[in-house]
Amino acid sequence: MLNLIKKEIALCLHPTAFIFLAFAALVFVPNYPYEVIFFFSCLSVFFCCMMTRENGDISFSCALPVKKEHIPLAKILVTIGLQCIILLLVGIIGAVKGAVLPAEQYVNQAGISANLALVGNGAILLGVFNLIFFPRYFKSPDKIGVPFVIGAIVVFLLIGVFIVLRWVTPLYSITLNGLNSVNTGAKAAALIIGMAIYAIMSTISCKLSMRRLQEYDT
Repeated sequence: MLNLIKKEIALCLHPTAFIFLAFAALVFVPNYPYEVIFFFSCLSVFFCCMMTRENGDISFSCALPVKKEHIPLAKILVTIGLQCIILLLVGIIGAVKGAVLPAEQYVNQAGISANLALVGNGAILLGVFNLIFFPRYFKSPDKIGVPFVIGAIVVFLLIGVFIVLRWVTPLYSITLNGLNSVNTGAKAAALIIGMAIYAIMSTISCKLSMRRLQEYDT
């Protein structure tokens, strides 16, 4: 498994997988829907899978002395690693923003502020994308567009839901909004719930993807 992960990193990671990590700094952009940052992580998955297809990597991997079901597991584990990095970066940079900017400049008019609850929202978005994209992708690895479009549409619909919740519910507009130092317990709970949802959805995605590739005739 470790060798497969190394192979994924060396041969299948598109440069955008690293470039889009820097987009965590978009939390410093005033009045921006910060959940969109996590979509770029989804977009990097698309480019990596496209690179996998163009290099014929699935057929190559199946010819290696490894279990077939480990191939999707390695790719998803690498993806999870990158997604955890973007979640961590958004959390850290958001905390820095709260420390260096006045409180009134920390407020986001286009959605929730860059706090722990935002990271929880991002985890949910990434988990949903994993659950939608990977099982469809590994059902037919040569067809990347449709799984990505479906995943992207659902992700943007969820982003829209989070933005609406920011304005129509006191939970999001007051309790979960603003600095981490205010209502810290509620924001931490939102983060934990989001990460739990992410873990569950990503685990289901792994199991479904492993089964789908087993059924795929390479």
